[in-house]
Amino acid sequence: MDHVLGLKCTICGAEHGIDQVEYVCPRHGSDGTLDVLYDYPLIGRHIDPERLATDPTRSIWRYLPLLPVDAGVANRLRAGTVLGTVGWTPLYPAPRLAGELGILDLWVKDDGRQPTASFKDRASAIAVVKARELGYEVITTASTGNAAAALSGLCAAVAQRNVIFVPRTAPQAKIAQLLAYGSTVLLVDGTYDEAFELCLKAAPEFGWYNRSTGYNPYMSEGKKTAAYEVCEQLTSTLAAGGHRSRPLDDAPLQAPDRIFVPVGDGCIIGGVHKGLCDLLALGWIDHMPRLMGIQAAGSSPLVAAWEHRLDAAQMQPVEAHTVADSICAALPRDRIKAMRAVIESQGAFIRVSDEEIIAAIPALARGCGVFAEPAAAAAYAGLVKAVQGGMVDPAERVVVLSTGSGLKDVAAAVRAVAPPPVIAPDLDDVRRVLS
Repeated sequence: MDHVLGLKCTICGAEHGIDQVEYVCPRHGSDGTLDVLYDYPLIGRHIDPERLATDPTRSIWRYLPLLPVDAGVANRLRAGTVLGTVGWTPLYPAPRLAGELGILDLWVKDDGRQPTASFKDRASAIAVVKARELGYEVITTASTGNAAAALSGLCAAVAQRNVIFVPRTAPQAKIAQLLAYGSTVLLVDGTYDEAFELCLKAAPEFGWYNRSTGYNPYMSEGKKTAAYEVCEQLTSTLAAGGHRSRPLDDAPLQAPDRIFVPVGDGCIIGGVHKGLCDLLALGWIDHMPRLMGIQAAGSSPLVAAWEHRLDAAQMQPVEAHTVADSICAALPRDRIKAMRAVIESQGAFIRVSDEEIIAAIPALARGCGVFAEPAAAAAYAGLVKAVQGGMVDPAERVVVLSTGSGLKDVAAAVRAVAPPPVIAPDLDDVRRVLS
């Protein structure tokens, strides 16, 4: 992996070789999340937008020269398996929603179409390859459900043993996925953060590879592929003359002006930012989109820290509670990368209530056909709030990341809609109801 130069601590800036450190900065422990460093001139000799445009691979693996994995291992594992289908999810234009909001150019990236129905497949795909590359027999993670399901399903695809720590309060649909895939599931009688800490202790004790978000530095690298896809897909659609509201940027790829991202632990927004930084370093886009981090009001420590200009490294845990379990985190594990993403992109953090999140589920479904779980719907709720607050210029090109399928949490969707009428089995009753 000559294209990977090393790992850099997000707190002190110390650089380490990839063979020297596996997870976090030795000086700062679990707070010292690491960033992967790349040789961009070398990468640029192996991949460019022109070659990508003719690449038939429709998954994250089209970006192998930009990923921190052994290409040979990745190609062997993905061949003919579900692992090979992760990524390249649709990016839909949403003109009706745009019209309702009074903006010109809105797109929805639907990661509910991933193999296990959430964005977390992107990171778990990297974890599965990395674990095999390093010779681990068992992979573990702590999760509120989606990361666990992603790891569980992709491990099943390549016959990789895994142990999952999940808070007992996780939705039953998500737990059912894990059990169906054959994972060893441990329901922790506590919060997600307690499950996370238990996973941190168990991994070295039993010699397992730890996939946990905000601890394993390679998970952001899987999630960054969404940024590549957004810019590639915008480019191909706009170049073909579809949904163009303004002239094209003078760059190989088209980048949006704002991206709305649901935020819990902060790994997704940190990953999206990393992907955009890669594209800027390679000269493939000409500006950094503003990243809008959306948190549930009952779990919004990053919003509070951003509002009060606090150092993310010094954040303290809060008592977290929200209907959007996928973004419920008392202390975001990737808080430093998340905060850096918003500040460096000149974006913002926004909090939305559970009521606003629930209302966004049918709004998104009826407005563009994307059925989102609560955490994913939070991103759209954040856009609504940003427009109402005058934060979005009507001429901007906006992307909303819908990070998980509504089938992940049907109970929440039921709360968002009125029950259907019950009728007798005859046409008179049909006429009565329709009138």
